[in-house]
Amino acid sequence: MSFNQNLKKQCLIKNNRLCLGLDLDNKWLKNDSLDYMEGFIKDIISATIDLCPIYKINFAFYERYGYKGYKILEKIPSFIHNKAMTIADAKRGDIGNSSKYYAKAVFEHLNYDSITVSPYMGFDSILPFSEYENKGVFILALTSNSGSDDFQKKILENEELYKHVIRLSNKLNNYNNIGLVIGATNNKYLEEVNKISNSLPWLMPGIGFQGGDLGKSITIGEQNFLSLVNVSRGILRAGNGSIAAIRKEARIYTEKIRKLL
Repeated sequence: MSFNQNLKKQCLIKNNRLCLGLDLDNKWLKNDSLDYMEGFIKDIISATIDLCPIYKINFAFYERYGYKGYKILEKIPSFIHNKAMTIADAKRGDIGNSSKYYAKAVFEHLNYDSITVSPYMGFDSILPFSEYENKGVFILALTSNSGSDDFQKKILENEELYKHVIRLSNKLNNYNNIGLVIGATNNKYLEEVNKISNSLPWLMPGIGFQGGDLGKSITIGEQNFLSLVNVSRGILRAGNGSIAAIRKEARIYTEKIRKLL
């Protein structure tokens, strides 16, 4: 089974498209020790695993602690224990030989199911990731940050650069394991993306704190592909930040998504 087929299966089993971002900032935890952080992550996963088909782990929140943070990254897939899928939000992308070892680290050593990749250096920087037939690659195409306009919407050969990235992504989808990162804040561009992205799944950050449209994000292409709505702070900082509050907020998002499906 290909990555994209498995992703769809997980979403259908849980009747959900919620991707919970495990982007923990110790500044707002009750205890800033890494042992507490690790236990808190484990508790979050236990409280939401029946709802979430996929989790996104932003590596920056862990790598900043050096080898101690890396140890937590190593453990997260075992906490999930194949009950959901994982995205290593590492935004890798380098010349082919370097990308080969990035892919080996994330897919083989850390055992994540998929990764986010920057396309700036071209197809050969993405190929080492996409050649893992059962692993997924989410390529940054149209992101949710304000600076995305600096490059992604510039005109190249009569169309925006992000469209060239999407066309390249389509060509790389030899094993049905390519997806796109499409920011939910790009509301007026979603129809255009839908026209050219074939059946590639979308990972859609920008819901919650950034103000993306949940309704349009879910319904834009439900007949053709999966749109995975990523929520991090909007769930992790719910209420008083307790596990009960996080569980409650994840269920609220889940119920909203199910009504839209």
